[in-house]
Amino acid sequence: MAKGWPPPAMHFAQINEKDGFFITARAPDPAFTWDKLAAADILVDHGGQPLAMFKYACHKKGIDFKAVQAVNVPSDRMDAAYRSGQAHYIHQQGPAPQQLAHDGVGHIVASVGDAIGPVAFSSLAATRDWLKTDAARRFMRAYRKARNWIITTPAVEIAAAEAGFFPGIHSDVLASTIAAYQKLGNWTPHVEVTRAAFETALDVFQHSGGVTRRHRYEDIIAPPPA
Repeated sequence: MAKGWPPPAMHFAQINEKDGFFITARAPDPAFTWDKLAAADILVDHGGQPLAMFKYACHKKGIDFKAVQAVNVPSDRMDAAYRSGQAHYIHQQGPAPQQLAHDGVGHIVASVGDAIGPVAFSSLAATRDWLKTDAARRFMRAYRKARNWIITTPAVEIAAAEAGFFPGIHSDVLASTIAAYQKLGNWTPHVEVTRAAFETALDVFQHSGGVTRRHRYEDIIAPPPA
């Protein structure tokens, strides 16, 4: 859109309305505050969206990201780096932090999702033509049912159903991760991408330089197929 081209697809339903990354420390810290990150090394996921969200969370907490000792290790090597003793903190999405806690090598002290609040973190997108089809309407009915199931079903039961997607992750870890996301409010009863969540996403990416201007909600977001 910055180049003046209409987007080939429209975002029509929310997946996660909270950032799902956590901050893990080497020791329990019930009194953790974000300014402690400026006095220690933290392995930060430098992928485009995770880094933008982390920078904005720091901003929301009154911390200049430039003051944070952010260690850049490829995402797939961060966990091993932390387990080998590198850095005081690590920034990861579930279930990696919960697995660290289960293994006794880390303690979750903060949530990026709590720091930012509701945001269009991840969503479903499709072409305008497909959104007009009966297939889209059938898909949406199934998606609404799935969201309701994952909001209302005990985490242990959900973990058992999706364990095959997470080989090597202990079932208790998977259940605790799902419970944490349920409590955080990642999966909302509404399925549409709200204007407020969209505007916060623009705040996030403008702050990090990912976008240079604010795009119109109506040019990017479509209502869920009826």
